[in-house]
Amino acid sequence: MALCVLILSSCSNDDVQPEKPKNYVLVHGAWQAPFVWQAVKANLEKQGNKVVVVELPGHGADKTSPSQITLDVYKEKVINALSTIDGKVILVGHSLGGMIISSVAEAMPSKIEKLVYVAAYLPTSGQTLDQLAHMDPDSQLGITGNLIFNYDQGIVDVKEDQIVNLFIQDGTPEIQNLVLKNYRTEPLTPFINPVILTDKNFGSVKKVYIKTLQDHVVSPYLQNKMIAASKVESVYEINTGHSPFLSKPDDLSSILTKIASN
Repeated sequence: MALCVLILSSCSNDDVQPEKPKNYVLVHGAWQAPFVWQAVKANLEKQGNKVVVVELPGHGADKTSPSQITLDVYKEKVINALSTIDGKVILVGHSLGGMIISSVAEAMPSKIEKLVYVAAYLPTSGQTLDQLAHMDPDSQLGITGNLIFNYDQGIVDVKEDQIVNLFIQDGTPEIQNLVLKNYRTEPLTPFINPVILTDKNFGSVKKVYIKTLQDHVVSPYLQNKMIAASKVESVYEINTGHSPFLSKPDDLSSILTKIASN
């Protein structure tokens, strides 16, 4: 496994050019929506790449009821997106998106050139996001009172005064306000759905992990633990909080371009 450290002060999204245009599919995480990927999408498209950002059901403008949403529903939405693209894709998942892209890779491994986990949950077979989160003593997400559960409605919220601290503590005031403005409650069921993975399918796909060194949600401790438990080809580091696509979009774009070239 290779470790690649990106020096934030000296990099830009123009540093590394892919040998030929690539297909990227970007999957956002919990309590977020496609808007978080827009700057990265624009950067990658400037290089001639095709970029599709998936809007998960129950997020952004999608009005699917939380009662109808499972991890399999997310998986099928991403599979549908991949099915519209000619050739292989670099499938990128953030946070909860790591569970989703893992299940997609199990379903259609031959379609995926690489899986890229950005501050993402990287499960082994049978694990749920909830189980992984409970393995993270350094996460501030699980601090008592930071999560507000409504089991009757099947939803979970983040305490309002903790949204910025958890997701975008290193962003500008404008970016922080953007996150607050676009915040939506999160369907609960996908957090407790297990992912079943096999060596034949999921195990055959190359995996890359992008560690976020100042992460308050998925701590570096858990990121290291998940990487050690999985067959990760290479690891990159970016000195940001949980949302590098918002706080350092050019730097994250550079890493994704480098990953495509390696």
